[in-house]
Amino acid sequence: MEEGKSTVRAVDRALDILLCFTSKTDWAMTEIAEYVGLHKSTVHRMLATLEEKGFIERDRSTERYHLGLKVWELSANLSRTDDQATIWLPEMVRIRDELGETVSIYVRDGSERIRMQAVQSNQAVRRVAPVGVRLPLYAGASSKVLIAYSDPVVQEGLTHAPTWPSYIEMTQYRQQLQEILANGYATSFEEREPGAAALSSPIFDRAGNIAAALSISGPASRMTMDTMRQYAPIMMDAAKRMGTMIR
Repeated sequence: MEEGKSTVRAVDRALDILLCFTSKTDWAMTEIAEYVGLHKSTVHRMLATLEEKGFIERDRSTERYHLGLKVWELSANLSRTDDQATIWLPEMVRIRDELGETVSIYVRDGSERIRMQAVQSNQAVRRVAPVGVRLPLYAGASSKVLIAYSDPVVQEGLTHAPTWPSYIEMTQYRQQLQEILANGYATSFEEREPGAAALSSPIFDRAGNIAAALSISGPASRMTMDTMRQYAPIMMDAAKRMGTMIR
């Protein structure tokens, strides 16, 4: 029994190390140890095993680690036919071509949102939206949509979590959520990033639960409040179509 627990613990630690690479591309061993809260000798052993198996590679000139080819081999065998992000991609391209700005899909993961798909604007000045990025739920149009349409119990848990900023005035924030429910979309203007604005609408699954947030974002100089109000019906119609594609 103890041996089994030790094996599971080792797997858990190895996965924690691999998950470091979702936030940046290369790490020093001491950075990893500090990030995952493990002793350097433990991290060294884990990295050696992961390197041997091809999941991690070490740059011998800098002694920094990055993901190895084995990760890409695994990802190449992902089933794409049922991948929701891939299924939604043609509709996202259509929105981008019609409105000219960057289109993204966000899903909630605990107290964060993750960008699961993105189609970049073709304009010279644009918002670049890398896929896989984690962002806080307390700012941004997509965050407000994901919270506004969440189950009330989940919503209360998120807004009372220790990570929730104390500077947010909750009476005003709850009023914003009610307006989002009434309008069917949310907007943000330089809430998370200076010079950027966004519009987001909910994608519902067949049971009527929120599945994701569809977002369009760009420079605030182009994405004015008047412009976003014009875009809102287009985005809501697109989100409705995308909801019918959920499997």
